[in-house]
Amino acid sequence: MERAAALASFCAMSMLTAMAQTGTVERVKVHGKSLEGNLSGDAPERDVSVYLPPSYAKEKNRRYPVLYFLHGFTDSDAKWYGVTKHWINLPEVLNRAFAAPGAREFIVVTPNAYTRFGGSMYSSSVTTGDWETYVAKELVEFVDRRYRTLARKESRGLAGHSMGGYGALRIGMKNAQVFSSLYALNPCCLGANLARPQGPGAEWVAQAESIRPEEVEKATFMVKATLASGAAWSPNPKNPPYFLDLTMKSGQWQPEVAAKWAANAPLAMVDQHVFGLKAMKGIGLDAGTQEGSITATTRQMHEVLERYGIAHAFEIYEGNHTNRVGERIEKVMAPFFGKHLEAAAGSIK
Repeated sequence: MERAAALASFCAMSMLTAMAQTGTVERVKVHGKSLEGNLSGDAPERDVSVYLPPSYAKEKNRRYPVLYFLHGFTDSDAKWYGVTKHWINLPEVLNRAFAAPGAREFIVVTPNAYTRFGGSMYSSSVTTGDWETYVAKELVEFVDRRYRTLARKESRGLAGHSMGGYGALRIGMKNAQVFSSLYALNPCCLGANLARPQGPGAEWVAQAESIRPEEVEKATFMVKATLASGAAWSPNPKNPPYFLDLTMKSGQWQPEVAAKWAANAPLAMVDQHVFGLKAMKGIGLDAGTQEGSITATTRQMHEVLERYGIAHAFEIYEGNHTNRVGERIEKVMAPFFGKHLEAAAGSIK
């Protein structure tokens, strides 16, 4: 009898501990003035998922660091936060990360960057809207007003996966006055991987050029990615219905468009933002071994940072684009930001 009672007590305590280690998620709407009037017709009011760590509801006078986490192409905040079943559930990953001994908690914020073409590329364009300003200014201001944050750059981080990793590097290197730490998981689009006539990718460009508006939603991943790249990096307000230019037109190479795409590659931009990157408290890069050009360009970014003497963490690990991302977030990225984001005790005045 005593043994059964002890077992029941142990189980109850275990349940309470598990509950205490579970964060909560809010999904809110955050209007972007910087996204108004975009030529793609995407709504300027965006869904945003916010993960509040386990202690947030209990410790009413405590303020927290914030990590802004950007999702990948064709994904959404709903997919990453369990609203829609997906290959990852970020709140569950964070719960495990923050349950680890010595883990330091922070708020995590993810805007929905799914657009007409499957993703914003977190860039600045009249066709997609100014996503750089939305993330680095409007979203940050909203979160600092609504939640108990440590509203300073030393307590803000920026990270992302795939297209989100690209966005984290692009926005982060330009906004060292807003964010103090960056982490890019399997970042896409670091180099200018341009399709040329008769070469790899030419078919995607041809399909993107001929696709009708009603067909875009069901287009292949790479055709959507081609359109999204044009919308973000070579907008053209005089070229309906998509208001963008592509790197080929009627089979002819368009060097001026290709130059615009190349200029938006972080490997081309990094030399102009060395001082901002040097000011970062922490920078992290990783990629799986099975990712082809992503693996290669992530290594190139590592080499550029090394050349400039910019301290950073870097790893090529055994895996593909998705199969170990949850593990990487739990065991590598979350501790990385726990170490680098300032979390000095703050109380509400």
